[in-house]
Amino acid sequence: MKVEMPERGAVRTDRVPRGGAGGVRADARPEGPLSGMRAAGELGLSRSEFARAVQLGLVRPGPGPGSGAARFTRAELDRVRAGEGFPRELRARVETTAGADAGARVLGVGPSRFTRLARCGRLTPVGYRINRYRAVVWLYLAAELREFAAREPGMLRGAAPPEDRRLMAAGADLRPPGWRARHVGLLLRRTAGPWERAAVLASVLPEEELRAAVPDPAERIVLAALAPPPPYGHPRVPAAEAVARRLLLAEPPDEVRGYRTGLDAALAGARGQSNSTGERGPT
Repeated sequence: MKVEMPERGAVRTDRVPRGGAGGVRADARPEGPLSGMRAAGELGLSRSEFARAVQLGLVRPGPGPGSGAARFTRAELDRVRAGEGFPRELRARVETTAGADAGARVLGVGPSRFTRLARCGRLTPVGYRINRYRAVVWLYLAAELREFAAREPGMLRGAAPPEDRRLMAAGADLRPPGWRARHVGLLLRRTAGPWERAAVLASVLPEEELRAAVPDPAERIVLAALAPPPPYGHPRVPAAEAVARRLLLAEPPDEVRGYRTGLDAALAGARGQSNSTGERGPT
């Protein structure tokens, strides 16, 4: 399922005129489910804010087919608008910082300390972008950084704990697997059945691992058809996309084993469902 957003350079309709405290004028409200672009406008969010809200489950897509652009019900938008402190609180929950310099300013530390905390898994990215030098720039939720600073003030000063020193000496970088775990977890929360769950887990396995886990080519076709699209912000320029694509696949052996175990369990449930209906794939 993807969230429909306006293309870069298109006429901006991020913000829809609001009629007083009640929101959009009643005579301007379309009937039926709304596109992502229209839903973002009615909530007063930019396209990136809205995409992050959907990713985090703060705005839930309506029921419908797994493929194609997501649609959003009027009831869901009304639920979001009724939240305490809307829209200020919602914007605060989806605010992101990009890179070590910006993240360090939120924590009140130097960039090198921020990088060490992130590489050692103390801070988990919520997204990424690829800059013009084809380097990964990790995105973090500003609210989570502030919560970490309040919860772990000792981590913001003094020497690194022994565990972190060992990780840094080994050249560890837990940002990619940490992001993948978060991304997969958010996707699994939105799955509708065992085949969709299996497809999410299959999407992060390297090709050779996937073929070993799913030797039946017909099942691999089903999983590929149900695979989630790349996350919002995934680049389209080939050189940058090649860099970003590597972030989508599990790499450390223990990470691969974890997703392989989860896929085996999901496939067992999916195959059981298919056997009970006499059909291959989702029903």
